Amino acid sequence: MGLTGLALIFDMDGVLIDSTSTHTEAWLLYLKRQGIEIPEIEDRMLGKRNDAIVRDFFHGFPLSDEEVLEHGARKEQLYRDMMRPKLELRMVPGVIEFLERHRNLPIGLATNGEPANVDLVLYGANIQKYFRAVVSGHEVRLPKPHPDIYLKVAELLGISPGNCVVFEDSLTGIEAARGAGMRVAGLTTTLAALPGADFAVPDFLDAGLEPWLQSIASSAAV
Repeated sequence: MGLTGLALIFDMDGVLIDSTSTHTEAWLLYLKRQGIEIPEIEDRMLGKRNDAIVRDFFHGFPLSDEEVLEHGARKEQLYRDMMRPKLELRMVPGVIEFLERHRNLPIGLATNGEPANVDLVLYGANIQKYFRAVVSGHEVRLPKPHPDIYLKVAELLGISPGNCVVFEDSLTGIEAARGAGMRVAGLTTTLAALPGADFAVPDFLDAGLEPWLQSIASSAAV
């Protein structure tokens, strides 16, 4: 039995690609070059859009909007330079096979990530063909944890939010998906505990994932 009637919506970082450690490493290096030391970098950046991260990390610096964007762009270029050589190795286990298996379903991407990072992952891993709708955090007024980005992807896919299953790894992302009225599969690539997720798996090889999705599809068809 298939998953007819469902749409699958993916976050990117921590869901398609296990990138948190590389983002952290890039921020550490970039901030060091700026003479800034920040505690708990990973906790403070998870699930947030870059402009909010820059304003947090550069708190006390009178930055213009243009300077905020420039700092974010430089850090993201550093991240891409670090990630590109190891992209294939950092894809979340089973995700490409999972996308191929369900390629006939409406599949979307909803990420707070930068558009250039999206291109790196989608085209670098040759998975752009699976996504019918791609929305980055800069295409909505309010980023995660607000539901706007997930609602926009559902609209583009032409699927009711109640028939969408979201794959997320962050608490802000889970909050956004729940706020949109969608079910959430949590990926424990970044956090061990994901309160608010309907189901949690370490990756897309987990034997319980397909039966769980099937149960949702069956109930949606009733």
